[in-house]
Amino acid sequence: MKLTVTRISILIFCASFLAACNESSKLPPLGSFGPKPTLLEPSAGPLPTINIAKATGWPAGGAPVAATGLAVKAFASGLDHPRWVYVLPNGDVLVAESNAPADRPDEYSGPVGMIAKFVMNRAGAGVPSANRITLLRDADGDGIAETRTVFLQNLNSPIGMTLVGNDFYVANTDAVMRYKYTDGQTSITDKGEKIVDLPAGTINHHWTKNLIANQSSGDALRLYVTVGSNSNVAEHGMEVEANRAAILEINPATKQVRIFASGLRNPNGMDWQPQSGALWTAVNERDEIGSDLVPDYMTSVKDGAFYGWPYSYYGQHLDTRATPAQPDLVAKAIAPDYALGTHTASLGLVFSHGDALPETFRNGVFIGQHGSWNRRPVSGYKVIFVPFANGVPNGMPIDVLTGFLDAQGQAQGRPVGVAIDTRGGLLVADDVGNIVWRVSAEK
Repeated sequence: MKLTVTRISILIFCASFLAACNESSKLPPLGSFGPKPTLLEPSAGPLPTINIAKATGWPAGGAPVAATGLAVKAFASGLDHPRWVYVLPNGDVLVAESNAPADRPDEYSGPVGMIAKFVMNRAGAGVPSANRITLLRDADGDGIAETRTVFLQNLNSPIGMTLVGNDFYVANTDAVMRYKYTDGQTSITDKGEKIVDLPAGTINHHWTKNLIANQSSGDALRLYVTVGSNSNVAEHGMEVEANRAAILEINPATKQVRIFASGLRNPNGMDWQPQSGALWTAVNERDEIGSDLVPDYMTSVKDGAFYGWPYSYYGQHLDTRATPAQPDLVAKAIAPDYALGTHTASLGLVFSHGDALPETFRNGVFIGQHGSWNRRPVSGYKVIFVPFANGVPNGMPIDVLTGFLDAQGQAQGRPVGVAIDTRGGLLVADDVGNIVWRVSAEK
């Protein structure tokens, strides 16, 4: 292959990009966790810190390490980049096998875009999207799925799923779709109905769109959809951020959309807190101002609230890169409830329920931390549990699954979506290992 000057320059820059950026964290391991994390001063050099765990997959017989009192085994393996899991009332498990859409020419244009693509490939996120939802059935209850069928296919980078009555909703990267579902059905073949379009386009930087329905059966049905920003810190201008960095509320009957909460750079996992009934979400914060900023977080989400992005972080801490400044808006920015560590890429979020797991894990929230690329040392690459009391976080996180990184710092797996199955086990989608893990009480 003939190398042009431009291609050679990019390859050299990629190598220096990975080797020359050694700014390390100055915080203790839990300094960026909890309701009041330590926020050091921003640190911005000519290049951001790049420290990528190369994706390798699990060796034969390999598995994460479960916390004391827990056991883990593969519920299903040989999947194609499983990102999200959803449990139907009859116990069937749906897995969104998905990745970024191919039609994003402006996301990877130019030298910086090519470097970003190189980074994604190294991290295991460069594979084509399978664009399907697979159904897994464990009929004998042994914690291993015996039946696997294609539930829905020909989708467009699907993530969020929810069933309301006989209506099954899917959040593709560009639209919310509705399909008819019958209990026990293992495949849906109809084309479905588009409910609303979602922000997408030729950049579509944060492409994942999660979906949840309102909790109270007495209320008129509303859907809540997470939409990440189209940039790191609005470097493409705010005109490409319409209805982004937000949770949208959708009325499926009228197909009306409104912004429920904004200033959330990249929200993903959502669930209803059992005691308070509040909606909580996990949010990935901004990059490129050092290994110690900014903590990803989870927070209860208030109707009409603004959480700072892009003008401020963790409440009203200014980010001078976002111009022009918006002091009136920053003055309204709400600080999140609980920091989940800097650059951990906390994606999945589900509250515990039932008593199938040990008592330590019965009142709180499980978080799937996909893992960092912008921090030294690396962070995330684990599943954690944050205990709750009276509807709010109560203590430091507890490791649930570790060992996703091998002794050489390579990623054998990367946890993403999490869900509780009908038997009380914790399901974890691993998009590098191509496995759905099941965590249960140790026998």
